[in-house]
Amino acid sequence: MKKIVLILILFSMLFVVAACTSDEAVQKEITLPKDAPEFVTRADFDKIDWEKEAVEFGDRNIIGNENKSGVIGVDMPSLNGQKWMWHLWGIENPVNTDLTVVGFHKETGTVHQILTNGWSTTLGGANNGADAHTPTSVKIPELGKWAMLLYTDNELFDILIYEINE
Repeated sequence: MKKIVLILILFSMLFVVAACTSDEAVQKEITLPKDAPEFVTRADFDKIDWEKEAVEFGDRNIIGNENKSGVIGVDMPSLNGQKWMWHLWGIENPVNTDLTVVGFHKETGTVHQILTNGWSTTLGGANNGADAHTPTSVKIPELGKWAMLLYTDNELFDILIYEINE
């Protein structure tokens, strides 16, 4: 009798663990907007490391991942619109390269277009020590922690983690 009770308890615990695991999987399901670029995949969002927040580097107030990508202007209020200047290192032919920016809001798990004129823009040449740059207008939909997934020529290039407070 004790063995039967012990087996029932073990199966009950296994059921609870399995149920909790399946709930987590459902919560992590990401829905891409219908107009999102076709090369953006759900697997790209699995690469977000929320602990790797962007930092300020250089002497131009660039905030990002040093020697990879960064932004001037991200530290300004962005909920009502702002101009950000994107900087990228390691771009061989900047004037023939497109930059696509996809925003992911951590708290809501939602994907957003951040650039006000579409998902993508063309890069310009070297500036502020970076191999490529481009100024854009951005509008951040809400406060919180954001991952900015940067794509160059339809491939994931870098991920910037920002805390947007105003």
